[in-house]
Amino acid sequence: MNATYPKTQRLVAFTTPENYAGRLSPLIYRNGWTPIWCPSVAVEPTTNTKSSILHYITPPNPHINQFSAIAFTSRTGISAFSDALSELKSPPVSPSGHDIFTICALGNDAELLDRSFISRICNNRDRIKILVPDIASPARLVESLGFGDGRRVLCPVPLVVGLEEPPVVPDFIRRLNSKGWVAVRVDAYETRWMGAECAAVMWRRDGCCEVDAVVFTSTGEVEGMLKSLRAMGADWEAVVKRNPAMVVAAHGPVTAAGAENLGVRVDVVGSKFGSFEGVVDALAHFWKD
Repeated sequence: MNATYPKTQRLVAFTTPENYAGRLSPLIYRNGWTPIWCPSVAVEPTTNTKSSILHYITPPNPHINQFSAIAFTSRTGISAFSDALSELKSPPVSPSGHDIFTICALGNDAELLDRSFISRICNNRDRIKILVPDIASPARLVESLGFGDGRRVLCPVPLVVGLEEPPVVPDFIRRLNSKGWVAVRVDAYETRWMGAECAAVMWRRDGCCEVDAVVFTSTGEVEGMLKSLRAMGADWEAVVKRNPAMVVAAHGPVTAAGAENLGVRVDVVGSKFGSFEGVVDALAHFWKD
C-alpha cells in the first residue's frame, strides 16, 4: 500500500543507508520539510568482512605493523574497524618505533577517532597522528597524506554486492599509488542493494509522484535507485517526465559527478560536505532563490 503524505510541507526523499539516516532526517525536518526515507543500499559489516580486518590486526605479529597509515573514507569503515578491534586483548600497533602511524578520516567521521579508538589501536599515543583534510573528499585526503615513498597504507573500504562498484574507491586507490603509496584495500563492510521497493516513493503504482526533492549522499545510492526503478519497469527519464519539478540534490561533487555519469542530472550540490548540513543548506538556498 502506498503511503500518503501531507502536502502542507515539501516532501524530501533521501536514500541513505540506515546508519546515516538518523543524521540526515533531523536536518530535513528542521527546515520544515517532511523527510521520506527510502534507502537504496544497505551498508554493514559481515562475518567475512570482519575476518578480513582481523587478518591485519590479530596477534602475535599483526600485519598492521607493516603499514604506516590507515585511510578511512567512510564512517562505516571506522565503525567496522572499531568492532574488529574489540575482539583483541591488546592494541595491534606496536608502541615502539620512531615512525608516526597516521589515521585518516573525512569530515565529521573523524569524531569516531576518539581516545577510546586510539587507545585500542596503540597504547603509545605519541605514535599516532590523526589526519583530517580541510575538504572532506578522498582526493584531498590523498593530497594531505603527501608522498608515500613506498610506504603502505591500509584502506578499509566496502565490498559492493549486487551493484557495479562506483569509481570512487578504485580512483582513491589509484591516486594513493600514484603518490608513491602501496595502497592495500581490505573489505571492511558490504554495500548491498536494498531491492526494488526502495523506488516505490519515486514510482508510485497509482501514477503519482509527490516528492519535491531527492537527496543522494553516494554514487552507490544513485545506482541502487536506478536498479530499483528498472526492476519496477521504469527508468530515471520516466521519473523526471512524471515529476519534472523534482529537485535532485547531491551531498558533494563526488556524488554529483557519479550521478551525472549514471544519467541523473543534479540540480543542487552541497559545497560543505564534511557533514550533511551542507547539502540540506544548499537545498534550502535553492528553494529560497
